[in-house]
Amino acid sequence: MTKTRVEAFSDGVIAIIITIMVLEMKVPQIHSIKEVNGSMMWANLHLLFWLSLIPFASGWMGENHFEPKTLAVYALLLNLCGVAYYVLLKVIQSCNRDNETFRVVLEKQSRKGMLSMVLYTIAIPAAFLHEAIAGVLIIMVAILWLIPDRNIEKAEKEH
Repeated sequence: MTKTRVEAFSDGVIAIIITIMVLEMKVPQIHSIKEVNGSMMWANLHLLFWLSLIPFASGWMGENHFEPKTLAVYALLLNLCGVAYYVLLKVIQSCNRDNETFRVVLEKQSRKGMLSMVLYTIAIPAAFLHEAIAGVLIIMVAILWLIPDRNIEKAEKEH
């Protein structure tokens, strides 16, 4: 069997696994946002645009063996994703001013988002000092977001 066939087989299996994982995801029962408008749609599209560039940046970084320039571009892209997420949170907050429960949750999410953007901003010049420093900062942000955030559930129960 050739190397190409093994790669194709592995890609197929991974695609099937991801599809099964997505199908098993349950729809959340908590609906915190009461109203959606055009500005929220544009802010969401803005975020999705930057997120769509992540495969390109990660592929480029991988092909160049985590070269400082590619690592800095990757950190910059993640920072732009963070900025877009922060903008989306602020737009959602401005469109749902009367929703006190959601305001508290968004403030906590905003702090987490600001910390992420600070770490990504530091990672950009750190990539030129040493690749490992930038890598650790990026991984720290990933861990920060991987930890489940139960603020929405807590706020719903309190109100």
